[in-house]
Amino acid sequence: MSSASDDRRDRDAEGRARNARPRDGLGRPLPYGTDGVERQPEGVVRAPEDTVTEAQALLAAGKPFHAHEVFEDAWKSGPDEERALWRGLAQLAVGLTHAARGNVTGGARLLRRGAGAVEEWGAQAGRARPYGLELAQLAAWARELADTVDKDGAAVDAEVWAPRLRGDEA
Repeated sequence: MSSASDDRRDRDAEGRARNARPRDGLGRPLPYGTDGVERQPEGVVRAPEDTVTEAQALLAAGKPFHAHEVFEDAWKSGPDEERALWRGLAQLAVGLTHAARGNVTGGARLLRRGAGAVEEWGAQAGRARPYGLELAQLAAWARELADTVDKDGAAVDAEVWAPRLRGDEA
């Protein structure tokens, strides 16, 4: 049984509910009719190097929510043995998103969880620099940011705190 309000929900081509409201750079919904940030297309299959490059550009632009969506595509479409890596990277991006939105408790928790996940994946896979990713530096960055938001209790600037996924490389 559906109500009249269900019939007004945003739907994709397959009929699944989708929120078509515009979003800001941190992925927060804006009122309909407002200019928002272009959303990342979902379900894009990219080469791992392209995933890292695209996510880095989004992070550097202060759009960690959108970078998370790029990592999520890799997590869902990549090989099973790399799922934990991409999921951990998505957690780092979402942690930064929450920290920038002012949800410091959730942000710190996700940053620490993501840091542990990428370190664990690297240790188990025997790969410290998959696709040029500096896993140890990313984990250290995430823990530093988590400590900062815990201490300060305030939102951070996502662009200022954007990690360098490949270390000193852009």
